[in-house]
Amino acid sequence: MLLGIRNHKPFLDVKTVESCRSYIDELYSSDTQKCHQAIICLKNSVIGSNRQKGNVIAQGIVTRLMQLLGDTSLPADLRSEAAITLGSLAKGTLTHLKQLIDVGLVPVLLNSILTSDNNKLTEACLRCVMSVFRHPSAPVDLIFFDSPLVTTLLGLVMQSTTNQICVTTILSASTKTVEHQRLLCEQGAVYTLAGLLSSSIPAVIMPSLNFLANLVYQNHNVASSVATASYGGKAVPDIIVGHMSRQKPTEMQLASARCLTYLHRAGAVSSDDPKILFKTLPILVVLCKKDRPCQERVRAAETLAYLTEVDTELQRLASISNHLIPTLADLLHYQPAENNNNLVHVHIHDFVMSQDMKQAAFRAFASLGANDEDIRKKIIETDNLMGHIVSGLQDPCAGVRLAAVRCLHSLSRSVQQLRTTFQDTSWHNPLMHLLQGASDDILSVASSTLCNLLLDFSPSKEPILESGAVDLLCNLTRRPDPALRLNGIWALMNMAFQAEQKIKSQILNTLGTDQIFRLLSDPQVNVLMKTLGLLRNLLSTKPHIDHIMGLHGTQIMQAVILILEGNHSAEVKEQALCILANIGDGDTAKDYIMANEDVLKKLQDYMMHNNVKLQIAAIFCISNLVWKDESGSAERQAKLKEMGVYRLLQQLIMTSDTLLFDK
Repeated sequence: MLLGIRNHKPFLDVKTVESCRSYIDELYSSDTQKCHQAIICLKNSVIGSNRQKGNVIAQGIVTRLMQLLGDTSLPADLRSEAAITLGSLAKGTLTHLKQLIDVGLVPVLLNSILTSDNNKLTEACLRCVMSVFRHPSAPVDLIFFDSPLVTTLLGLVMQSTTNQICVTTILSASTKTVEHQRLLCEQGAVYTLAGLLSSSIPAVIMPSLNFLANLVYQNHNVASSVATASYGGKAVPDIIVGHMSRQKPTEMQLASARCLTYLHRAGAVSSDDPKILFKTLPILVVLCKKDRPCQERVRAAETLAYLTEVDTELQRLASISNHLIPTLADLLHYQPAENNNNLVHVHIHDFVMSQDMKQAAFRAFASLGANDEDIRKKIIETDNLMGHIVSGLQDPCAGVRLAAVRCLHSLSRSVQQLRTTFQDTSWHNPLMHLLQGASDDILSVASSTLCNLLLDFSPSKEPILESGAVDLLCNLTRRPDPALRLNGIWALMNMAFQAEQKIKSQILNTLGTDQIFRLLSDPQVNVLMKTLGLLRNLLSTKPHIDHIMGLHGTQIMQAVILILEGNHSAEVKEQALCILANIGDGDTAKDYIMANEDVLKKLQDYMMHNNVKLQIAAIFCISNLVWKDESGSAERQAKLKEMGVYRLLQQLIMTSDTLLFDK
């Protein structure tokens, strides 16, 4: 099945091309010899000249070249020259590429590849597609529009070195989804790559490594197929390791390390495998060094961040390897080389490179400090990192802001640093400002960071509150994304812990009891649990309990009953019973329980429940209700005794559970 060609309009710019006016007319000649010669003249005129490429594209000549290429009745040599000329145009600027894409060139090229039986024509089309796919908006999804195209491309690989380079580059740029990975794997891409990786030609090996990395990325099934595949009696992972020797170009070492990193993270190679411990990790650390090219350092640091993101032992080993932490800190001090040309594009490149280096450093620090307190301390004490993070939170580049807040989130897991370094840094306003109107990615990480910064032992709580955190967090609980709802309610729970009464009242008034009910009905159990945790923290300290119950007692009791009567786990119901126990600890608040026969009967039922934790929580509530030193205790004791609570307690005296017996 052939790919459809979009309708298009010729370019409106009718600038003349004086240097080639004499043969442009002959491009439209029905005489194939004249037309062929005209294409060759046109090809020669655009080679090496972006200005001339722009003139040709502006005249609408691309449309004629596409017609010639797509006409299967014409000689293959003529069509090949048309494809070669289009390929030359595709080596121009990104603007030129976008114009070629917009005029519908890619479908014509792909149809020609599908129908061609001429090697020269096929290679010319492949080269052109490879060039066009450099553009970020290239229609790479067309590769998977029809599975025969994938089959054709993989079948072309072994016909020539040019095909090998082009096909692997094209498929590397196109492989974006799990479905793409699955289809390629089913079509034999793994075995094809195994053969290509055994090549002695660096120009073939490099795109093959890049293709392999995209093929296995976050795909356990495909990664497992690659890890167990072999070629010439040698396992693919061992072939990859062979490209990591010091004799190989560092670009190839890095691409190989990236492949093994992806194989590890996909679960196909373990973290204690020598290929990871003694090859991949050390190479990535070395390639972060100051003497390496900037782009290589960025790629190495980002790959290292991904390699160490979830493995504590890899984090520990990396942190003590070859002065890695100061090496990463140096990325934050990028200084472009002196350039006297003062060209605008040079300054733009330097600005982008500076952002890339910051982003890579923050990502790597976030991974290294994810679990270990000592590593976090080393990171924070290196080179005024907190100052760089604060600057990163305000960076004009969204990627840098996201990486900076991830780094802050990782470091905020440190109890010691929350009490010291974080207290001394003015990061509160930048973080709160970042949360205003942020993308969901940034919002998710930044709100997780707030959860940590609002812990009871953190001195950061007060300045965060002053920055309008309550309104922001309450709004998060209303978001459709469950992760944002969870972060919002979790942070509010931490904020309410041992808080002053005015803060608790502000949380309740801003959140509203209607929203609390919605959160208690949330399909995400974690959201429900943190909402109950918030209610427990709000209802602590006698004066606070009585004050809050005086304002919202009826609604809170309804919320507790809703949970106790619902189809919930024992852990959820235990939280509800603990809320009742807190209410029972108030002076006037306990009247809400004593006046509710239904709740009292539920407490009796849970006293005899087969889950010990629920029994303990129910008895704890009863204990608070009948505490003898409090006013009205005798009346409450009499009522509960009349209901049979005393008899139930006597039965429980015989329990073999020590915790239950103590209660």
